[in-house]
Amino acid sequence: MTAVQIPRRLDFPTVAPQVFKAVLALDGASRDGLDPVVRELVQLRASLLNRCAYCLDYHTNDARKAGESEDRLLQLAAWHDASAFTARERAALALADAITLLPGGIPDDVFATAAAHFDEHELAQLIAMVATANVWNRINVACRTTPGNA
Repeated sequence: MTAVQIPRRLDFPTVAPQVFKAVLALDGASRDGLDPVVRELVQLRASLLNRCAYCLDYHTNDARKAGESEDRLLQLAAWHDASAFTARERAALALADAITLLPGGIPDDVFATAAAHFDEHELAQLIAMVATANVWNRINVACRTTPGNA
């Protein structure tokens, strides 16, 4: 089977280097104090919802390096119905879904559940991490950055 090469529309880092560096800095800052597994799960979940092939590939590899299992990676798309995730991870994933989809705001119960599992610093970092994942997803989807053409 031969993979189809998806042509990139724009080489974003080359044509907008200051913006690219700023998003990299935001990405780095948002990682502080977050469990690497939770971090990769929420980035993967946002990338699934946004259909960002590049970020799915990137964060799947990072999740594996952080010790994530193939079973849990495969179940992430249906995490609501999967028993493989802890209450803390489920709270983070629910918040990631709400921030990514913004279905009329973040429901109070979703925020309260996340706040019950994460201290204020972690919660702020989690919000920043999901927001940053969404920025990357939107840049990569708009530019058609896919695995193999980055």
